[in-house]
Amino acid sequence: MSKIAVLIGSLRKESYTRKVANNVIKLFPEGYDPEIIPIGDLPLYNQDFDDENRPPKEWTTFREKVKQCEAVLFVTPEYNRSIPGVLKNAIDVGSRPMTDSVWKKKPAGIISNSPKNLSGFGANHHLRQPLVFLDMPVVQQPEVYLANITTLLDENGKINNKGTIEFLQTFVDAFIDLIGRYK
Repeated sequence: MSKIAVLIGSLRKESYTRKVANNVIKLFPEGYDPEIIPIGDLPLYNQDFDDENRPPKEWTTFREKVKQCEAVLFVTPEYNRSIPGVLKNAIDVGSRPMTDSVWKKKPAGIISNSPKNLSGFGANHHLRQPLVFLDMPVVQQPEVYLANITTLLDENGKINNKGTIEFLQTFVDAFIDLIGRYK
C-alpha cells in the first residue's frame, strides 16, 4: 500500500479546497492510501526549537507522518497571488533540520483552485519554487488550476462536471506514474 500525504492549504472546514481534495482522494486506484495530514495546529517554524533539540510535539508528529508517506499531494487555494501561510509553514517545518527533510525525493502533485477566473495560477507556481529547492519531483503535466470552483461543486461538495472529473483522473494517473518512477 502506497501512502500519499494530502496537505490542504485552507483551514476552513467547509473550504472549497478541502472539498476538491476529498473528491480527488476518491480517484486514486486500489493500492494507494491518500491521507489528509492536518497542518493547522503546527506552531510557526522557529529554528531555535530545532537547534535546542526541543521541537514542538506537533512538528514531530507531522514530520513522522510525512516520512511514512511515499508522495505528497498539495491542494491549495490562492491567497494574494501566492500560497497560504499555513501551507508555507508546513513546508518549512518538514524541511528542517535540512539534513533530515521529510520532503527529499518525495514525488509531489499540486492542485490549485480559486473562486475567480485566474484559478490559483500564482499559488501553483509559487508552490513549485520551494518544492524544486527541496528536491521534490513534481507532476509537470497536466497542471491543475481549477477556476470558478464555486460552480464546480454541488451542494454536497461533489464535483458536478464530468469533464473536470476526467481531467482530474488524468492528473492522478500522471501522479501515480511519477510515484512509480521513484519507488
